[in-house]
Amino acid sequence: MASVLVVEDDQFVRSALIRQLTEASHTVRSVGTALEALREVAQIGFDVVILDLGLPDLDGAEALKMLRGITDVPVIVATARDDEGEIVRLLNDGADDYLVKPFSVAHLSARMTAVLRRARGGGAGEPGGAAAPPAVLRVGGLAVDPLRRQAQLDGMTLDLTRREFDLLAYLAGRPGVVVPRRELLAEVWRQAYGDDQTIDVHLSWLRRKLGETAARPRYLHTLRGVGVKLEPPAEHT
Repeated sequence: MASVLVVEDDQFVRSALIRQLTEASHTVRSVGTALEALREVAQIGFDVVILDLGLPDLDGAEALKMLRGITDVPVIVATARDDEGEIVRLLNDGADDYLVKPFSVAHLSARMTAVLRRARGGGAGEPGGAAAPPAVLRVGGLAVDPLRRQAQLDGMTLDLTRREFDLLAYLAGRPGVVVPRRELLAEVWRQAYGDDQTIDVHLSWLRRKLGETAARPRYLHTLRGVGVKLEPPAEHT
């Protein structure tokens, strides 16, 4: 099971989450402010953080940015805000997933399982025995090293978030193949369902780091209603 930090100022919600997550065999600590959360994360290693946005000392969105400055721990945002623009900003700022209140603990547990499986590298088709280290994936000027979790473009190291790297590595392992969005959700996000907006946000940020745009793609090509493919630009073919 997982070690979980619950960041929630509402004592009733906090107590319910602690009780139900503990009953599900998770180890749970909780705080009610952003500064306490930052202190806890800096001092104690957690598997996942459940972050409320309506905190009394600092907006949760700002707290998320500060957390990302000190740790890569998976963060699931729990929010009463269902504004699409706000959700996109949260994903851009490093949230691994989000849930709109009210939600059930069963739903939260399912999302936790998904982000933890990905964070721990428990990909689909992983055998019980030791697997051979994956080779460096090369597509044009891109070099993606799954073992070291490093990516370079034309010899320059790319500064990618965990999710951006996972998405790039998955596509790089299938160069020239159109990967359906449903497959990306299942294999990269470990979700059987989800919002295409999540994929679009990460593709947008990945394109920016690859020096391209959706209007003028070089490596990443979106086929509307079908999926996404990664292939070398014309100068590398």
